Amino acid sequence: MLSLRMDALTETTPQTEWHVCAALWKIGFFTHGDSMKTTPVIKVRSPLRKILEGILIYVSLVPFIGLHLATVLVFFVPFSWTCLGLFLGLFLVRTFGLTGGFHRYFAHRSYKTSRVFQFCMGILGSAALQKGPMWWAGEHRDHHKYSDKDGDPHSPIKNSVWFSHVGWVIDRRHLETNWDNMKDWQAYPELKWLDRLHFIPGLLVAGLCYWIAGWPGVVWGFVLSTVCLYHSTFCVNSVCHLFGYRRFNTDEFSRNNWFVALITLGEGWHNNHHHYQSSARQGMTWYEVDVTYAILQLLGFFRIVWDIREPTAVALNTDNATGFAPLAVLTGDERKRLKPEQ
Repeated sequence: MLSLRMDALTETTPQTEWHVCAALWKIGFFTHGDSMKTTPVIKVRSPLRKILEGILIYVSLVPFIGLHLATVLVFFVPFSWTCLGLFLGLFLVRTFGLTGGFHRYFAHRSYKTSRVFQFCMGILGSAALQKGPMWWAGEHRDHHKYSDKDGDPHSPIKNSVWFSHVGWVIDRRHLETNWDNMKDWQAYPELKWLDRLHFIPGLLVAGLCYWIAGWPGVVWGFVLSTVCLYHSTFCVNSVCHLFGYRRFNTDEFSRNNWFVALITLGEGWHNNHHHYQSSARQGMTWYEVDVTYAILQLLGFFRIVWDIREPTAVALNTDNATGFAPLAVLTGDERKRLKPEQ
């Protein structure tokens, strides 16, 4: 994103002030990257801008909070096996859209595919209503760049567990797509279009549920499924930096968590992922089941995807392992690392 520094302007005029306001509005008031850590940022906030910011924040919260509140409707609509099938099917299919598409493809480019299937993966991930592929992948790249340090969008180490789980999603600093992180994807106008209209696939999912099973189908297959998908994904950000075991001695506090891996099709092997980020395979031993990787292997068999990246022999070397520490939150040495330098 654009970074505005104090030395960026040598003279303030009404025209330059307007451009600064427009730029700050576009990036969501705050910048990312180095400016979040050391560089002073020019802040020009008029009363009108404050009002517009507040309106934008509250408007963006309406569908997110509304879906959570609507989950109570599950107790007021009739149950059917069709509804349960919609719930499970759409939860799993859209989970793969996030794990195999948004994460392992758009964020890490851990395999190659055609432009058509690339767009299909973008649509499938967007159906989870976690914004568009460029926004999602851009935030995730920031997570790896600043993991558990200043600048990490959702670190439970630097922020609260609440903020790392869900608060960051509704924070004004994360409203816009960080295109500076996504320069390698800017040549695809269809992805830019999808990133702007990311809500359309989700609405189509709701329409499909209504067509199949009426309003009960919408409640089970769209509302409840989407909210569960929110929190299974968010658990990777919060739980997998607090609870679990560390196979590799990475420079942050990522952990492998079997339960999160189960509900996210393999994303819970988070310490493995931080150790070797470009690998399409995150389960690095036989008992670390990685369903997303298995699906990618199946797609590779049919040549829908190819050049699937595997962990190297060096990456799999457990000489760097810190050993198993189930449910260990922070060791004494890790706590010392959190103290600011004197």
